[in-house]
Amino acid sequence: MIWNEAKECMSRDEMTNLQSARLRKMVNRVYHSVEHYRRKMQQMGIEPGDIKGVEDLGKLPFTTKSDLRDTYPFGLFAVPQSEIVRIHASSGTTGKATVVGYTRKDIEIWQECVTRVLAMAGIGINDKIQVAYGYGLFTGGLGLHYGAENLGATVVPMSTGNTQRLITMMEDFEVTAIACTPSYLLHIAETIQEAGKLDKIRLKAAICGAEPWTDNMRNEIEDKLHLKAYDIYGLSEILGPGVAADCEYHKGLHVYEDHFIPEIINPETLEPCKEGETGELVFTTITKEGIPLFRYRTRDLTSISYDKCECGRTLARISRFKGRSDDMLIIRGVNVFPSQVEAALLEVAETSPHYMMIVDRVNNLDILEVQVEVEERFFSDEIRELEMLTKKISHVLQSALGISVKVTLVEPKTIARSEGKAKRVIDKRKLV
Repeated sequence: MIWNEAKECMSRDEMTNLQSARLRKMVNRVYHSVEHYRRKMQQMGIEPGDIKGVEDLGKLPFTTKSDLRDTYPFGLFAVPQSEIVRIHASSGTTGKATVVGYTRKDIEIWQECVTRVLAMAGIGINDKIQVAYGYGLFTGGLGLHYGAENLGATVVPMSTGNTQRLITMMEDFEVTAIACTPSYLLHIAETIQEAGKLDKIRLKAAICGAEPWTDNMRNEIEDKLHLKAYDIYGLSEILGPGVAADCEYHKGLHVYEDHFIPEIINPETLEPCKEGETGELVFTTITKEGIPLFRYRTRDLTSISYDKCECGRTLARISRFKGRSDDMLIIRGVNVFPSQVEAALLEVAETSPHYMMIVDRVNNLDILEVQVEVEERFFSDEIRELEMLTKKISHVLQSALGISVKVTLVEPKTIARSEGKAKRVIDKRKLV
C-alpha cells in the first residue's frame, strides 16, 4: 500500500496543531487582502488575533455560493491577478457562474491531493488512466489529468462525447484505469458488454465522482467491469476533485485535513453536529492562495468519523453522501433524496441502475412517479409477471421512502444516458 504516512497517519493532536497554525496564517492573510471577509469579520466584531486555533473556527463567518456570485467575478480573490495562473468556473443557476482562481502553488497542491487519491486506489507509474471527465471550465478533467501526470502514470485525455471511440482507445491502448462519473461508467459498461469486448478490456480501477452514488452502484460497476471502483470527492469552490476519497475498505472518504478543515453542521440551526450525526458538510481551506474560503457550506449531507481506518490512515472520514440540503425533495411532508431511490432499486435484481423521478401535483396532492428500466424479457412475458414486478418495486420504494410511489416500468435504453452528471429528477411543480 502506498500513502504519504507523514500527512495521512498523524495523531489527532498533530493534525490539530498543523491545522491551527495554517488557519491562523490564512485568517490573517485573508483579513488584510479580501474586503468581503474583512467587512464580515468587522461586522461580527472579530479580529484576526481572535482566531488562535481550530477551536475558534466557529467564530468565523459562513460562506455560500451567494457570496461568490455577489462578488463575481474576482471579489474573493486574495492575490493580485498577476499571480493567478488558471481560472475555473461552474455554471450558475441565476445567470452568474461561481469563479475560482488558482496560483501556481494552488495547482501544485491540487496535483498532490489527486496523486494521493490515485495512489490510494493502487494506481502507479505503470498504469494508463483514461480521463473521461469534461475538460475546460469544469474542474474534473484537468484535475485528474494533472494529478495522474504528477503520479507518473500515462494519461489518455479522452473527455466525454464519444463512447464508442472511448472504448476503442481503451482497448487499443490497454488502459488500466478510468476516471469519470459513475453513471457514465455504467453506460460504458453496458456498451462494452453489448459489443462483446469485456475480455479485451484491461481496466483494474475506476475513480468515480462528480455525482452522488451508492455502495450498491459501486458493486454494480465492479461486477460488470471486473475492477475496483473508488469514490473521489471535491468541488471547485474548495479545490476540485481530490478533497477526499475512499480507500479499499470503503468505510468513508478520507479528507485531506492538512489542506481542508471539515465540519458537520445542522443546516437549520447552523450548530455543530456530533460525530456520526448527519448534517451539512462545511469546509475551510487552510493552504489555498488564490481564493481561500471560510466555512464554505457545501450543501452536501453526510456524517464524519475520526477513528483510525482499517487501512492505517488517521484522517477524518466522511460517509457516503445522503443527498443535498438544497436538492432535497419534500413530497407530502416527507423528505426524499434520489440516492434513497437508487439504493432501494439496486436491491431489486430485475432492475437496472437507470431511473427517473417525476414529481407532479394533481388536485393539490404531490405525486411521485419513478420510471425504472427492467430487463427486456418482462415485456415479452405475461402481463401478470409485469404487474407482479411493479408491485414488488412499489413495495420496496414505499418501505424505503415512507410514501406511496407510482412505478412505471420501461424497456432498456428508454431513459436517456448522461456523459456528465446524471439527471434523475423532473419536478413539474416548479414548472407551473
